[in-house]
Amino acid sequence: MHNVSLSRWLAIGLALASLASPAPAAADSDFVYEADRFADIQVLRYQVPGFDQLSLRQKQLAYYLCQAGLAGRDIFWDQKYRHNLTIRKTLEAILQGYRGPRTGKEWADFVTYAKQVFFANGIHHHYASVKILPAFSPAYFAALVGQTDAALLPLAGRAPAALAEKLMPILFDPKIDAKTVNLDAGVDQVATSANNFYRGVTAAEVEAYYADKVKSADNPRLSFGLNSQLAKVDGRIIERPWKVGGMYGPAIEQIVGWLEKAVAVAENATQRKSLEHLIRYYRTGDLAEFDAHAVAWVTDTKSTIDFVNGFIEVYADAVGKRGAYESVVSMRDAEATRRIAAISREAQWFEDNSPLMPAHKKPAVTGISAKVITVIGEVGDAAPSTPVGINLPNAEWIREQHGSKSVSLGNIVAAYNHVKAKSPANDEFGENPEVIQRLKQWGALASDLHTDMHEVIGHASGRLNPGVGTTDQTLKNYAGTLEEARADLVALYYAIDPKLVEIGVMPTVEVGKTEYDSYIMNGLMMQLHRIKPGEQLEQAHMRNRQLIASWALAQGRADRVIERITRNGKTYFRINDYDRLRTLFGQLLREIQRIKSEGDFAAGQALVETYGVKVDQALLAEVHRRYAPLDVAPFTGFIQPRLVPVERNGAIVDVKVEYPDDFLAQMLEYGRKYAFLPLQN
Repeated sequence: MHNVSLSRWLAIGLALASLASPAPAAADSDFVYEADRFADIQVLRYQVPGFDQLSLRQKQLAYYLCQAGLAGRDIFWDQKYRHNLTIRKTLEAILQGYRGPRTGKEWADFVTYAKQVFFANGIHHHYASVKILPAFSPAYFAALVGQTDAALLPLAGRAPAALAEKLMPILFDPKIDAKTVNLDAGVDQVATSANNFYRGVTAAEVEAYYADKVKSADNPRLSFGLNSQLAKVDGRIIERPWKVGGMYGPAIEQIVGWLEKAVAVAENATQRKSLEHLIRYYRTGDLAEFDAHAVAWVTDTKSTIDFVNGFIEVYADAVGKRGAYESVVSMRDAEATRRIAAISREAQWFEDNSPLMPAHKKPAVTGISAKVITVIGEVGDAAPSTPVGINLPNAEWIREQHGSKSVSLGNIVAAYNHVKAKSPANDEFGENPEVIQRLKQWGALASDLHTDMHEVIGHASGRLNPGVGTTDQTLKNYAGTLEEARADLVALYYAIDPKLVEIGVMPTVEVGKTEYDSYIMNGLMMQLHRIKPGEQLEQAHMRNRQLIASWALAQGRADRVIERITRNGKTYFRINDYDRLRTLFGQLLREIQRIKSEGDFAAGQALVETYGVKVDQALLAEVHRRYAPLDVAPFTGFIQPRLVPVERNGAIVDVKVEYPDDFLAQMLEYGRKYAFLPLQN
């Protein structure tokens, strides 16, 4: 999957004539989207228009699925880092039970740090992967713990002072478990990553273990390693499966309980079958059951309520095997689906006319369903920071034989667009008035179309050569970046194609030119706002965007396709030839698909390391200087709506949507209601 990627993002599109969902109600124009701002983060809210128009059965289904998602929240925290739950419970205890003064700079710094940790689902940054270092002192932290109600602290037999002593080096020493996922070249990415997917094993041992497993398996297509921890115990490598009765068992039991309630109100037999396979997967840990769930799920194109639940995206694992827990519950936006469905219907045309080598094209693009969804609730790897599109399942064989679902998260995008419309960043980084005006006029539609094409035709395009293993086996720590680049390049290649005007998804190719302007500005400059001076790029999507933009800049330098200019001491990037740039995007798409199809690790590594990792530090410093007066947060996430059941005589007779407006209060509420895992050493 791909966070917005080959999985991270789901879709179900259908013949429009068969859509049975009600047209969604209009969003409230007086709704307040902005909720909080701290550190490098802005927290927003989103609406769920149309929920009141669902049937009671559909509302119940949405409620049960949301509760199932929340029941697994602890899992993602523990997956990211083995000490995260102890740290979170300590922060929660201080916020609720600290008896000292709640004033002054250090208290304010503590509250900001707590919010950062809650937003990231742990002490490592949600995007950059590096440890978030507190601005307050270790001594102040010890005082906070010491003056907090001991009954609230996760003491596990310790005194408060001992708890503080244990946590201080973990929190304050930048060298201890510095990155939750380390993608650096030339290091053991497993041993140097702080996540809790592995204990005491090396990358070489992981590779050898799964090579043997695939070789001896009756079904080598299974996603081995997706739902387990791999650990070395007494010199022997073992898997600890995430299932009922296994690792994460107490939380998974809660998930299963809510999924069983959902089965009783499923919208149709296919959805019911999907849920039943998911339950059996959680009970047994059997990966074949997860594949059966995915096959049933991808063929369910009639349900109004849909969901993603499980160990899905593998970006949090440096070697791309283990799935991070996430849940997304949604309803179809029938009207908005018309745009994305128009692209889906032409999937074979896009594949046939792509610049890929003929051997790497799919002769028959199978079962792409696409839709726009209204998100109802997100958890785990999908929240508070969320994707804007999803394409699943991730298993290549399922995609080839049964198809995929691609979705755009319509109400999430609407919230982003509401805030983006007021941002001064395009005025600052746009190279000329024509570009700036075009961004204001067409920027939202251009972004939506890029996401649609990325998910619907990008991740669905191309095929592997016979005998080539899965992407994570062949391209390893570069797999995520290259897959995201491939999907982005499909979207970029077609962005200025008149075909999009012909099928009615954009009024003019000026929309596509707008996306080129935006992509180059972001890939070469604006996204650098998200990292600190001195850093290189760590996150797969950031690497992907810089790779594409930097490669195009370099390859088109002789023809001045993209020109770097300086005016009044500021750097700009001007596109001089949009058609030639499209040709360059096509050439790079062809090469990246070749790398993936042939499993060419060396070429993939060279491409990412040359263009996608290293950052021009002078340009990075300039970007930060220019952003400083704009007061624009680099990262955005969301408070989740709350579904409240209305009961009468023990039965749910309605479900209402509430919109909390306090991020910290929601995090503390979740900590009280959905903490099911015991603390680990």
